[in-house]
Amino acid sequence: VQLQASGGGLVQAGGSLSLSCTASGFSLDYYGIGWFRQAPGKEREGVSCVSSSDGKTYYADSVKGRFAISRNKNTLYLQMNRLKPEDTAVYYCATCHISTTQTMGVGYYGLIHWGKGTQVTVSS
Repeated sequence: VQLQASGGGLVQAGGSLSLSCTASGFSLDYYGIGWFRQAPGKEREGVSCVSSSDGKTYYADSVKGRFAISRNKNTLYLQMNRLKPEDTAVYYCATCHISTTQTMGVGYYGLIHWGKGTQVTVSS
């Protein structure tokens, strides 16, 4: 079981990046899957999650209207537009769930798979 994220890089504020996460060893069709990020000195934050059952999506308030999550077959994507310096972080894909209180958590029915992160740096 492996998740491999890619697509990070350095971009100026206002620019765009697209992240990808490819799964191997299991099918994304059966899992909630999403993106987390962690900036230096800060706690890990759930960015976006897409549910497997109904395609429902969650976005952190800080990225609503700027980021878009999608998936196609066994690849997960995160389109990031109008990037801000505060979006700078290491981004990880992982299994996730959307709670009944509309929060995002790691793991899907107790199954937790993390990918290696990809660095996103937004310069001002």
